[in-house]
Amino acid sequence: MKIPGPDHPITLEPAKRRWRAEFSGHVIADSNDALILREADYPAVVYFPRDDVAMEYLTRTDRGTHCPYKGDASYYTVLMDGHFAENAVWTYDQPFPAMEAIEGRLAFYTDKIKVYEVDDAAVNPGHEVSHHDAEVTVDQVVQHTDSGSGASQREPWPATVSTLAGADDGAVR
Repeated sequence: MKIPGPDHPITLEPAKRRWRAEFSGHVIADSNDALILREADYPAVVYFPRDDVAMEYLTRTDRGTHCPYKGDASYYTVLMDGHFAENAVWTYDQPFPAMEAIEGRLAFYTDKIKVYEVDDAAVNPGHEVSHHDAEVTVDQVVQHTDSGSGASQREPWPATVSTLAGADDGAVR
């Protein structure tokens, strides 16, 4: 076990903005509680709380690696809509004491999973629309919208229109 220091600095800080991870056109992680890890000269890594990741699309693999500063990492493969990213997600279930803040959090390889900052105000508070007499945020609407793959990220809301029985023009009324 090595301790971060001047020759190999590692810093952790709470993200100032909301972060998301997207795979195959679907948001699979969304958090305003992410941590940013900066290690030596490597690109920064965003660590998401497990509760903010759609774990139903991840499958634990046999892969494991060791970092002398952080500990032993375990990996997940992502499978969604027939697409998969093998070993694209990693976690430290029991990191070394100096890195205990990342315990159980998940990080994504950005060459396989798109990880990006989001303006929280644009997807959350203050941007509400009415739907079925209930207040729904813009973000909830996006989650119920087709990503272009033919399927929404969440179960669709009930239809608000109906077809007329016997209508032969196929128009929705």
